[in-house]
Amino acid sequence: MTSEGVSKVLFTPIVEESVSSRSKVTVVGVGQVGMACAYSILNQNIANEIALYDVVADKVKGEMMDLQHGLVFCKPVKISAGTDFEVTSGSRVIIVTAGARQREGESRLDLVQRNTDIFKNIIPPLVKNSPDALLLIVSNPVDILTFVAWKLSGLPKNRVIGSGTNLDSSRFRFLMSEKLHVAPASLHGYIIGEHGDTSVATTSDIPYKVPVWSGVNVAGVRLLDIYPNLVDESNPEKWADLHMQVVNSAYEIIKLKGYTNLAIGLSVASITKALLGNTRAVKPVSTLVKGFYGIQDEVYLSLPCVLGSQGVTSVVNLTLNAQETDQLVKSAQKLQNVQSQIKF
Repeated sequence: MTSEGVSKVLFTPIVEESVSSRSKVTVVGVGQVGMACAYSILNQNIANEIALYDVVADKVKGEMMDLQHGLVFCKPVKISAGTDFEVTSGSRVIIVTAGARQREGESRLDLVQRNTDIFKNIIPPLVKNSPDALLLIVSNPVDILTFVAWKLSGLPKNRVIGSGTNLDSSRFRFLMSEKLHVAPASLHGYIIGEHGDTSVATTSDIPYKVPVWSGVNVAGVRLLDIYPNLVDESNPEKWADLHMQVVNSAYEIIKLKGYTNLAIGLSVASITKALLGNTRAVKPVSTLVKGFYGIQDEVYLSLPCVLGSQGVTSVVNLTLNAQETDQLVKSAQKLQNVQSQIKF
């Protein structure tokens, strides 16, 4: 089979690739998560310009000054901030972290509707000021809000991306690396499906984070080839428990420190680097999955995606077993049930 033939089997193309030299990044919302994203991007020399947008003037100005005062230790970067959307003009990537947190006892639909109302006032002017930008949604519940942003923006699906399970996959790889005593970056595996982190966990709202055990490998050696009963409940090493640790990770951190911000900041920076650098890196991010694995609804879920200057350029065609496919489909149905009740 030729390389072209292999590509047709391995990937589902989304859009033709092209290269852009602009690298202005806007972060919308300067809370704990937004500033972790901005700091990670600054510290890793990913952008040549960073803009901060927020509705609280003193807060956004203070955060800008704090970053500016550290520029002597970094690659030269222009940093601006403001409460007017004009400060976001000409952005190549817009990272949206703004949104309402889930209140105690609040339903998921109530949270989604409050955030949808916020997005109505954010997304259209962002796109007006940067019509060629890629939207990277981080606000939770990220899969549904990425769908909302896509609908409100009018942009093609490849240019509206959710941070998705990129962080979940990092948590998964870290936990496995601890058991195997190798560096997390040397162990490969994906969590796909729904990210779903919110500040309140309820039994009825556990997200479908699907671990693709068949793809877990170290240097190309699949763990399932060595341990066929790797995820069996009878396995004394309890590898299957890692999945629930991934599911509960955010809730545990929120219980301990009140919020999560550092790891998601690093995760978003890695996605931004792939987009701005047109690296064609494969990352599990939230993308429109209609047509994949029998899903017929317009929902955003995470699959391994090839990222470039046009956003999601291809989706990797994973070989999923029946249980993994079923979980993915059920997740899509759950999200669609919520989305169908959103008032735009």
